[in-house]
Amino acid sequence: MQPQHILLAVLITAIWGTNFVVIKFGLESFPPFLFAALRFAASSIPWLLFVRRPAIPWKLLVQFGVFLGAGQFGLLFLAMRHDISPGIASLLMQSQAFFTILISAVFYGERIRRLQILAVCIAVFGIALIGWHTVSQPDVTITLRGFVLLMGAAVSWSCANLVVKKAGRIDALGFLVWSSLFAIPPLLLLHFLTTSVVSTGESLTNASWAAWLAVAWQAVGNTLIGFGIWNWLMTRYPAATVAPTALLVPVFGMTSAAVLVGETLPAWKLIAGVFVIAGLSLNTLAARRPDR
Repeated sequence: MQPQHILLAVLITAIWGTNFVVIKFGLESFPPFLFAALRFAASSIPWLLFVRRPAIPWKLLVQFGVFLGAGQFGLLFLAMRHDISPGIASLLMQSQAFFTILISAVFYGERIRRLQILAVCIAVFGIALIGWHTVSQPDVTITLRGFVLLMGAAVSWSCANLVVKKAGRIDALGFLVWSSLFAIPPLLLLHFLTTSVVSTGESLTNASWAAWLAVAWQAVGNTLIGFGIWNWLMTRYPAATVAPTALLVPVFGMTSAAVLVGETLPAWKLIAGVFVIAGLSLNTLAARRPDR
């Protein structure tokens, strides 16, 4: 990646890392699926008249909206309400890098280098440590249900990445705005299957100003700016090069969670974080080196 594009990737990791704390603030007032639906409504509906639809098949917009909306953020918000803390969520979500690489190899024929296999093994050890902790020593920071939901969210993000690869070089902002529209229906369906209309009205009328600011930041900062730049990078570089740049997300995520909401950082979290980030870092190196 060119130096200026690396700086863009670092900016995205800072936005996404601190965003896990912002999500926690929003979930104090909104149910998870409603919060996600509001986020994507604010990312799409106000902008449809000003942003042209990209010249790609409708099915790609639908696929990306469903994978990103109901898949990634629906499952993430559901887990973060009661089953996982912001810091550990920011760490587990980075497993999307390896899911992206594996799925890219299967469906797009992208090569997996030998060093990348070692990188996956190192990161999987860190993820397995978190999974083992949820079963053997459960605490308030993560449950087994939260672990499973986060893995599902990471896989959904990987699928969204590959939809972007299939779309090719397109207007990233237009793609985000129009695809976000298709995240709303499945999220609202999931919401009303689990929450009554009366409870929904109470959530909307009693939400704090901090919750509404969280919705605004989700729409503008995290979605339009964050995923706009991310998708722009994904269309210009191999998935194996772009996806691992998210290795700084858990650094920002765990640090901001500790500082802003007082999340503890026991030894097992730090050890798991070291292995996951080490795997991501090694994978970044592997993507740049020629295979022998």
